[in-house]
Amino acid sequence: MAKQFTEEDDALLDELGVEVEPERTSSRTPREERIIAGFEEIQRFVSELGRVPHHGEERDIFERLYAVRLDRLREQEDCHVILLPLDHQGLLSGEVVRAASEVDTLDDDALLAELGIDIAAPGDINELRHVRSTAEKRAAEEIANRLRCEDFERFKPLFDQVQSDIKNGQRSTRQFVKDAGFSKAEIKAGQFFILGGQTAYVAEVGETLKAPNGETDARLRVIYSNGTESDLLLRSLQRALYKDESGRRITELTAGPLFADHNEDGDQASGIVYVLRSKSEEPAIAAHREVLHKIGVTGGDVERRIANAKLDPTFLLADVEIVATYELYNINRTRLENLIHRIFGAARLDVEIKDRFGNPVTPREWFLVPLFVIDEAIEKVRDGTITGYVYDPNRAQLVVSDE
Repeated sequence: MAKQFTEEDDALLDELGVEVEPERTSSRTPREERIIAGFEEIQRFVSELGRVPHHGEERDIFERLYAVRLDRLREQEDCHVILLPLDHQGLLSGEVVRAASEVDTLDDDALLAELGIDIAAPGDINELRHVRSTAEKRAAEEIANRLRCEDFERFKPLFDQVQSDIKNGQRSTRQFVKDAGFSKAEIKAGQFFILGGQTAYVAEVGETLKAPNGETDARLRVIYSNGTESDLLLRSLQRALYKDESGRRITELTAGPLFADHNEDGDQASGIVYVLRSKSEEPAIAAHREVLHKIGVTGGDVERRIANAKLDPTFLLADVEIVATYELYNINRTRLENLIHRIFGAARLDVEIKDRFGNPVTPREWFLVPLFVIDEAIEKVRDGTITGYVYDPNRAQLVVSDE
């Protein structure tokens, strides 16, 4: 609020040679003030760049905004009345030039919408709330661009079977989590997902492409349960699944018993498969150190789990080193641990040691298995095929089970 001066104040200021400008009350309406403010932005643009703003997709979004705004101001006579006294650059006398792709009714809000920008309040183009990148718009367009699947009858039985598998518990759904162990964002042909409320089936994966950012990509053919299909990039499907709060991965048929959306005894929301190597100097252990591994599953911190290893007969009363860990989500720890121990059962270390009190202890989680075989087993857990294999100690590899 302007300060009100008394007669004494005025006299004092006059003595000091200070002129007091009378308080001015604006007679402009809010609309006129907004028109002037918008015109002044265009004037600043012209002053800084030495030219009027132009239309065109290659232009900066604000330049395109100013170009549309200037066209509108030139067209409206009432704006001329307001702005002519301020138009020291002769902007209003220029010709109205429309971009070929723009319609006569395009205004600031429409242009912002075209550019993927939400405005904070109607008519206020100075407060931008969200600007989508070109890449985000392109990804959204690819997901939305679905066509009718002409050979859907080929795929319909697959969707029916998946729904049946989920209903009877042979399959389950898991959140599509970015780079999170067993929920790692892998996408392969033959996999099912839930996107936008529709079941999506990856029918085909094209040749690997090299994206500009150095990552690999591929063109997919994705069939949806509503009878449509889309031809999109693998990375676009990944991004869509990450952003969709209800986006889910449907587990493979044989992986169902391991994973669950509800807790049972022994279930954990997350856990870690850990592989340890003993530092014991006992001759029988040291001689096989490179292939002797403890394989376990825990829901806690592995470092804390092994903190007192040399006092625990489970760890062969010696310190250990962590050689591998595999993080997992929505998994039944007890079932997975039993499964892994069954698969490697033929290579279990048969040893009996005495604890600190002289009591005999037989550790059950140590196996004479090379690390690369354990890696292979974890991959088969991930893709759901592990239940069809066992470990053959004589050949040092996983083989198809006869059961």
